[in-house]
Amino acid sequence: MNLLFNIERASGYKAKPQMIRILSEDWVLTNSYCPKCGNYPLKEFKNNRPVADFCCRVCSEEFELKSKFEKLTNTIIDGAYSKMIERINSKNNPNFFFLTYSKSWSVNNFLIIPKQFFTEEIIVKRSPLPITARRAGWIGCNIDIAKIPNSGKVYLVKNSIIIDREIVKQSFNRTLFLREKSIDAKRWLLDIMKCVDEIESDIFNLNEIYNFEHKLKLKYPNNNFIKDKIRQQLQILRDHGIIEFIGRGKYRKIKQGIQSK
Repeated sequence: MNLLFNIERASGYKAKPQMIRILSEDWVLTNSYCPKCGNYPLKEFKNNRPVADFCCRVCSEEFELKSKFEKLTNTIIDGAYSKMIERINSKNNPNFFFLTYSKSWSVNNFLIIPKQFFTEEIIVKRSPLPITARRAGWIGCNIDIAKIPNSGKVYLVKNSIIIDREIVKQSFNRTLFLREKSIDAKRWLLDIMKCVDEIESDIFNLNEIYNFEHKLKLKYPNNNFIKDKIRQQLQILRDHGIIEFIGRGKYRKIKQGIQSK
């Protein structure tokens, strides 16, 4: 994997946003692979396709690319709010690649957030454009990746370090079970995964996770058995290798690859 953009690909273009789009998409086509099956290279969809930018020829996973200069932040600017909500609730919503690059036209971060981690909660509605704007009333959105559990942020490149392909595949595939869950069941699992992330130690006990009972009760006011629900979700996460039960009410986080903290 070569982290440098091929700047010759943008020759003839003057608008910087267009240059970045050309260079970043070219870099993905030249260097990236499918995080699910490892197939290389990816296939590019035709321009202006509303759903995704790339797909895998082997396993048919689809990907959309977002690029940003230098620093990866928790807020990613996206397009129309209504379209984004419609997409993440559809059956063919894509996975999202996020790429950051430096002044030297080099990739410093490249990660994927699998589509099963996208919920309405992480899509933040922006204020409508004022009546003086060309698209008055248009409502955009931001993606708040701070609300995504660490297991949902799988790096292919982190701080200019290329991550081993097998580690990337393992990290991507171990959360695919979430795709089989209903919206409500997935929401509970993601909430408990996020609670586990907030515990600083890699080893934690039930009492530490019970500390989130009040927070979860606010989110699920009609559930009168929050602790029972917490234990149920921990068992599911244990069965799928996200955490490990080590006895006497204690669990250990299972980390794979390099994830965001």
